[in-house]
Amino acid sequence: MLGLGTVARKVFGTANDRKIKSTRPLVEKINALEPEFEKLSDDGLKDKTEELARRAMGGESLDALLPEAFANCREAAKRALGLRAFDVQLMGGIFLHQGNIAEMKTGEGKTLVATFPAYLNALTGKGVHVVTVNDYLAKRDAEWMSKVYSALGLTTGVIYPQQPDDEKKAAYGCDITYATNNELGFDYLRDNMKSELSQMFQREHNFAIVDEVDSILIDEARTPLIISGPSQDRSELYKTIDAIIPRLTEAHYSIDEKTRNATLTDEGNEFLEGEFGREGILPEGQSLYDPESTSIVHHTTQALKAHKIFQKDKDYIVRNGEVMLIDEFTGRMMAGRRLSDGLHQAIEAKEGVDIQPENVTLASVTFQNYFRLYNKLGGMTGTALTEADEFAEIYKLGVVEVPTNKPIARKDDHDAVYRTTKEKYDAIVERVREANAKGQPVLLGTTSIEKSETLSQLLTEAGITHNVLNARQHEQEAQIVADAGKLGAVTIATNMAGRGTDIKLGGNVEFKVMEAIAADPEGDPEAIRARIEEDHKADEEAVKAAGGLFVLASERHESRRIDNQLRGRSGRQGDPGRTSFFLSLEDDLMRIFGSERLDAVLSRLGMKEGEAIIHPWVNKSLERAQAKVEGRNFDIRKQLLKFDDVMNDQRKVIFKQRREIMESKDLSEIVADMRHEVVDDLVDEFMPPKTYADQWEAEKLHAACLEKLNIDVPVIDWAQEEGVDQDEIAERIEKASDEAMAAKAAQFGPDTMRSIEKQVLLQTIDGKWREHLLTLEHLRSVIGFRGYAQRDPLNEYKTEAFQLFESMLDSLRAEVSQKLGQIRPLSEEEQQQLMRQIAAQNAGRAAPAPEQEPEAAPEPAAGAAVPGFVEDDPTTWGNPGRNDPCPCGSGKKFKHCHGKLT
Repeated sequence: MLGLGTVARKVFGTANDRKIKSTRPLVEKINALEPEFEKLSDDGLKDKTEELARRAMGGESLDALLPEAFANCREAAKRALGLRAFDVQLMGGIFLHQGNIAEMKTGEGKTLVATFPAYLNALTGKGVHVVTVNDYLAKRDAEWMSKVYSALGLTTGVIYPQQPDDEKKAAYGCDITYATNNELGFDYLRDNMKSELSQMFQREHNFAIVDEVDSILIDEARTPLIISGPSQDRSELYKTIDAIIPRLTEAHYSIDEKTRNATLTDEGNEFLEGEFGREGILPEGQSLYDPESTSIVHHTTQALKAHKIFQKDKDYIVRNGEVMLIDEFTGRMMAGRRLSDGLHQAIEAKEGVDIQPENVTLASVTFQNYFRLYNKLGGMTGTALTEADEFAEIYKLGVVEVPTNKPIARKDDHDAVYRTTKEKYDAIVERVREANAKGQPVLLGTTSIEKSETLSQLLTEAGITHNVLNARQHEQEAQIVADAGKLGAVTIATNMAGRGTDIKLGGNVEFKVMEAIAADPEGDPEAIRARIEEDHKADEEAVKAAGGLFVLASERHESRRIDNQLRGRSGRQGDPGRTSFFLSLEDDLMRIFGSERLDAVLSRLGMKEGEAIIHPWVNKSLERAQAKVEGRNFDIRKQLLKFDDVMNDQRKVIFKQRREIMESKDLSEIVADMRHEVVDDLVDEFMPPKTYADQWEAEKLHAACLEKLNIDVPVIDWAQEEGVDQDEIAERIEKASDEAMAAKAAQFGPDTMRSIEKQVLLQTIDGKWREHLLTLEHLRSVIGFRGYAQRDPLNEYKTEAFQLFESMLDSLRAEVSQKLGQIRPLSEEEQQQLMRQIAAQNAGRAAPAPEQEPEAAPEPAAGAAVPGFVEDDPTTWGNPGRNDPCPCGSGKKFKHCHGKLT
């Protein structure tokens, strides 16, 4: 008997069906316009773009322009790339424009789909960001799709690491900009550390299309982006603790694999106290439970994690004397990424490589909060439905499953579960041998480098030729993936998310053509291409006859999406194919998430060695286990976000304030208000309200005015006057401080004074914000203990973080007022002395040394002064940046020469 839900779906269709149906009239309109746009000349397509842009900027909605824009873009792609978008690709583009995630299967042409909404939204002139998972894809897609955009009269840019500033600025100024999520996030943080608007790269956050959206917005969202600077070197402590950890026995610690945590038992604490005492780490009489031992306990816990939880060739590899992290979702190395809180240093000590100093946070943001800055967001992936709730809750994104262009002909087998890993591996080798014997290409999926190398060894022993793709073969990635669909190919791959190169049956034509042209540079490229395309058709038919690509997974991943991504490599564009998952009760997922009951069932069934259990119920129970893990990971990310939201509100305030300061020409009013608040605070402190004059501490107030504002005011005399109250004294001090600053402005010149005020404000805000981030980190690490007192840690964190923010603003006002009170112009004698020093430096200047520290960087060579430069007239200096060469021609940076704040 059918359930009510099933009956309703049969009558009304699913919610997804209704969304697909709603786009059909739009697709029909676009198709109806096709003959009209085919008649346009190449210049006609560009003219159409100009017309649509005028209408968009004139107030016509993008929804109204959509059919014409999509028809124009389709025609441009047809001419530039020889690709005519299918109706389902237009649907995907419509959903992206509407701010949804379009779930499209592998091989359905997502790269082309992105051009439609990108083109439409770029008509407003506000720029569009297309986000990819790695630099290779950003460059490849930008180069490939720029042909379409340039045919439409739009500009395309690409952002990549270590890009020259002028090139990066130009790329962000383009109509469509391709970049990785990391570079966009880091550039946002860097922009908000700049001191001048002209140095900032990013424009407003208008519209972003995120490719592999599940990988970027979910898998990567657990780790915030952090820009950090080095702190003190503690490498000896790491080495000493690391040498002691191997002496621990299993009774000394407990491991929780589900949460990836390691904790010391009471026995372990006692044992370590003795060891640390002997090694001189713990002073005599000090216990591990004393507050002074917090740092040692923290480093010990991190060393324990490094040894017992983080595994070499699974979580990281050691390359060229450096510990490189591996992305668990894509199997790639994450160059430049480091674990925080001393964990990376603990792993470096374990592996015996050079220990890099720990870092202090200068700026940080989570991907959740960065991508929520955009006015509109869209995403594409082959696998998003399993995380639809998270996308809706965190990002307000709907997920729409776009139908495939051709029906899926792939056959998905039920999972086969073996008792032991050995039995499973034996069965895998046998199955690969069978497929290989008939020429069927095999893609063998693994979850770690270690397992991929074990299987590689077994296949080698069995005499089966194969390729291995993991973090060690990162450079040959595109070539290995392109060859994976050839007749008889066997490829072992560690995770297949976001590879960006399709596995095509018979092999990749473009790669074959490139290889043939490289081998015969004198030959005619057109003739070579024609010959290879002809040969390829025969190869493709042979692979199809053998059954298409066979995806064989060696275990299930924690996330169903990763399994689906691997499955999706087979059966693209209606090709035949097959997928199988071979599991064992010793796999991590089965072992950690309740294989006891299954093991008991298998024992009762009396299974012989080498036999597998294959049943839909097994699939269901595994999917339930995976759903549990996904749910737990979602809770972790949600909790991280709740805490980061507190910091994010403060971050927005600070970044907005910085921008307003940079945009302002005159900050004297802001500075004066800060100074007046400092005066009010000082008067309240030493002459509290509702107190009598004989209770006032006038001497202390006089000393505080000298120290904090650099003004000598007769506060003691004022306090003895008849009828004077605190408000009047505050007014007199404010007036005296205003007069002192006005005199200072007259000495420096108004323009120079405004520039000094701006630099002092920005530098102080940055310094205070860095200190505040560190304080919040410390608060975050201990706030969980409030739960033991039946108090909600999140509410406690919100309250305390707000109080810390207020006190940061108070100290900011005090420090800015103090710095501005103490600056003064150089005297003639000091100026002459400075010029003599510069002349001596210039005379004895050797070849510049290589750059070590930012502050110790060699000054640029001296040159001629800027034309019209007058030593005592700052208005003739131009407007150099803090790090630009000084206009006097000394060769020093402006901040170390005439821009120096004394």
